[in-house]
Amino acid sequence: MTYPLTMIEYDRAIALVVVDCQNDFADPRGSLYVAGAGAVIAATNREVIRATAAGAFVAYTQDWHPESTPHFEKDGGIWPVHCVGGTWGAEFHPGLVVAGPSVRKGVHGEDGYSGFSMRDPLTEATIPTALAGMITDAGATRVVVVGLALDYCVKATALDGRSLDHEVSVVSDATAAVNLNEGDDERSWHELSDAGVFRV
Repeated sequence: MTYPLTMIEYDRAIALVVVDCQNDFADPRGSLYVAGAGAVIAATNREVIRATAAGAFVAYTQDWHPESTPHFEKDGGIWPVHCVGGTWGAEFHPGLVVAGPSVRKGVHGEDGYSGFSMRDPLTEATIPTALAGMITDAGATRVVVVGLALDYCVKATALDGRSLDHEVSVVSDATAAVNLNEGDDERSWHELSDAGVFRV
């Protein structure tokens, strides 16, 4: 589903959620570098500047893992060690414009990709983050998602936003995919469209 406007027209009813623009994903030296991340940072900054100028709420998410977590390949997961809390890899990319609060995910070893929720690795229970409350407190009803990576954390955040009855858009040039499996990017766009998420 494509949004009818060529650009988001920001206002106070919109929350811009900037997903995981951290060194391990956005810097070529990072342990889980996403190709094209440099262009994503530039496009994300454009959206942040436009959003803040219009008085829209801007929030950020960060992976913030312990040294061992079921999320990591060494501990039974599928990913290399990345975004360990307090390390260079977990820091925001230095080129990112940061203009709002950050929600840290996975601090106690929780799994999951969405900025709105995590999963307890032992009980499988879904645990909400502070993001939904922050958006509600800001008076926003529409959500725009940008950042890294399209096929995991951006997609999961956008889908969770829809499940919370927000109108959700993802900005095409302000995200990029890992493509762990070839074609994951296009499959992600189809899944988002099927859920009613607009592609801008």
